[in-house]
Amino acid sequence: MTIVIFIAAFLVAIGILVAVHEFGHYWVAKKLGFKVLRFSIGFGKPLLKRVGHDQDRTEYCLAAIPLGGYVKLLDEREGDVDPAELHRSFTRRPVTHRIAVLLAGPAMNLIFAALLYAILAMAGNEIVKPFVGQVRLDSPAAAAGIRSGDEIVRVGDYQVPDTEELQIDLLRAVSGNAAIPIVVRRDGAEIALTIHLAADARELTEPGRLLSGLGIDLSTWRADTRVESVPSGSAGERAGLRVGDKLVSVDAQRIANIAQFIDTVSAAPDKTLSIGVERGGAKLTLTVAVPRVMDQGRAIGRLGITLAEGERSWPAGYVETRRSGPLEALDVGARKTWEMSALTVQMLWRILTGEVSAKNINGPISIAEFAGISASLGLMAFLSFLAIISVSLGVLNLAPVPLLDGGQVVYQLVEAVKGSPLSERAQNFGQQVGIALLVVLMSLAFYNDISRHLN
Repeated sequence: MTIVIFIAAFLVAIGILVAVHEFGHYWVAKKLGFKVLRFSIGFGKPLLKRVGHDQDRTEYCLAAIPLGGYVKLLDEREGDVDPAELHRSFTRRPVTHRIAVLLAGPAMNLIFAALLYAILAMAGNEIVKPFVGQVRLDSPAAAAGIRSGDEIVRVGDYQVPDTEELQIDLLRAVSGNAAIPIVVRRDGAEIALTIHLAADARELTEPGRLLSGLGIDLSTWRADTRVESVPSGSAGERAGLRVGDKLVSVDAQRIANIAQFIDTVSAAPDKTLSIGVERGGAKLTLTVAVPRVMDQGRAIGRLGITLAEGERSWPAGYVETRRSGPLEALDVGARKTWEMSALTVQMLWRILTGEVSAKNINGPISIAEFAGISASLGLMAFLSFLAIISVSLGVLNLAPVPLLDGGQVVYQLVEAVKGSPLSERAQNFGQQVGIALLVVLMSLAFYNDISRHLN
């Protein structure tokens, strides 16, 4: 059932985002006098098709392969064109008009993201303030003087209102500096500190490694963690864990929630842990040898059991809901879209230069999982997911790669400068380079997806 939800959420998300993107191309093309032959969501054989009643008789299609879409314009390079309609062919329209049509798709994705962020701002965002829970000894955070209970209020030049922004700002700083200036609030006073990183901080940019690599555990929610299933032959079974056990501590350190338990076990491959358990009113201490498994090239611990979590609660003052009025929300949406776009460009460049791990590139499997998880969390979480992916889609399509909108814009700019189109040979070469780059990118994304699941 979970797989069905993930697939359904993924298809809905892709359908919405592709429709938004292609509508941008379609709407601007219509406004500027191009003849639109087809508007298709998906590739391949049309499953549904309707012909418009306007003079262009545009076909509107829903096709069999729902992983993209296209707007087909009249183009004499693709077949004979009625001389009476040559002026509406793509190649006969002014270069500025062609560029406008090409940019309209990515622009519509960014506008859509800004509107989604504005809706989220008006609906109210529940934010978690970045209070430090624990600091691991002999870690960069401990060496910097960060203490439990500190509230991190600034990273570099950026204010930190919540835990999401904290991780974005730390990622930006880690991938660009050997030392990270931060400001914490402690006992009402603001204190400037500096986190010094090891010579190779690239590992910190891998998914899930940032805060743990710095030695910081943020204060988090509290909720009962119980054992949901104990498969036969698992490390949990060998330790004596049973379905229904309440997990209360690891090595005498209380466990706040399911995430903290998983993180503690994951950090202890090949080690022996003492797990405090409540069972039927009795308190027990079980000893478990944590086996090692490999996850994306690194060793982690895993007990092989599944867990369930009770109702969550937060310490007073750690969580607040922020709502904006309509005009303020539009400003929030525009600023958030700009920030996420700039961060996407920055991270892509740093992946290319090797400063950020390429393991951050996700393929359709991971995106489907994120879609399903966000959908299961509710409408607001799903809208937030759509906004993030819409920004990524808009920014990536602006890349100067021949198969993408940005690459086609480059072709038009070259034509404007030299006064004639690029030769067919040059365009074919560009297409081959673009295909090769996209194959490499998709191969890496699929490798990351499959590697993560196999491990």
